[in-house]
Amino acid sequence: MASQGEQFPPQRQEKQPGKEHVMDPNPQFSAPEYKPSNKLQGKIALVTGGDSGIGRAVCNCFALEGATVAFTYVKGEEDKDAMDTLRILRESKTPDAKDPMAVAADLGYDRNCMKVVDEVVNAYGRIDILVNNAAEQYKAASVEDIDEERLERVHALKHMKEGSSIINTTSVNAYKGNAKWLDYTATKGAIVSYTRGLALHLVDRGIRVNGVAPGPIWTPLTPASFSEEETAKFGSQVPMKRAGQPIEVAPSFVFLACNHCSSYITGQVLHPNGGTIVNA
Repeated sequence: MASQGEQFPPQRQEKQPGKEHVMDPNPQFSAPEYKPSNKLQGKIALVTGGDSGIGRAVCNCFALEGATVAFTYVKGEEDKDAMDTLRILRESKTPDAKDPMAVAADLGYDRNCMKVVDEVVNAYGRIDILVNNAAEQYKAASVEDIDEERLERVHALKHMKEGSSIINTTSVNAYKGNAKWLDYTATKGAIVSYTRGLALHLVDRGIRVNGVAPGPIWTPLTPASFSEEETAKFGSQVPMKRAGQPIEVAPSFVFLACNHCSSYITGQVLHPNGGTIVNA
C-alpha cells in the first residue's frame, strides 16, 4: 500500500519514451462514463505518439466518436503498446469507419514525417484532424545540459482542407515554468507560440489550430523520466492532490476536433491540469 503522499507504487523505467504495458497501474485510456455521440463521424485523424498515454486515450475517443484513426509509434521501442492500441481501436471503431493504422516512424526526421503523411493519405485520401502529440522529456537543470541530440523534435503536415483541425499537445510547464526541465519546458512554450501563430496563418483557409496543456498525467513519460520516489508522489503537488489519467485529457481533444463543438475556437489552449491556475 502506498504511504501517505504517494499516488503510485515506486517504479522506474530506464529508457525513453517509456512503455505503458509495464506500468503499475496501467494508465486509464477509457471510462464507462464516456458516452460518444458521433462527433467525428467520417473524419480521418492522425495522432502522433498514439501508442500509449494521452495519445492512446485520444485515439480511442476519436474512434468511439466515428473517426478513422492512424497513429505513429517508435518501432523497436513501442511495438507492444502500439499493437495493444491497434487492437483497442479495432474494437472501438464504428461500422462506417475504416480500419485503424499504426505507422512506425521516428518523427525527429523531416523525411519520416513526410513518409507518415504520404502513407496515411494514400490509405485514406486525406487528413481531417492532426494531433501533434509525440514527445520526450529529460531533466536539464542548466542550459549547458542540453545537447544537439535533445533539440525540439518537430514535424510538418500537409493534405488538410477547410474544416480541418490541428491540435498540439503542450504542457502546464509552458505557463508556470520548471527549473528541472528546461529543454522540455522551452519546447512546450514554443508549441504554444507556434499554435497561436499557425492559427492566424491558417484562419483564412478555414483550418483551426488549438492546443491542450495537460498537468501531471499518468503516462509512460513519468516512470521513464522520474526517480522511483518522484514517481510515487507524482501529481500530489496540484490542487486536486493527484495525477490525472489520460481519459481525463482526451475529451479536450475531442472537443477541439469537433467542428460543431468548437467552430469558433482557434489559437487557444485548454488546461486539464488538476487545478493549477494559468493566466495566459
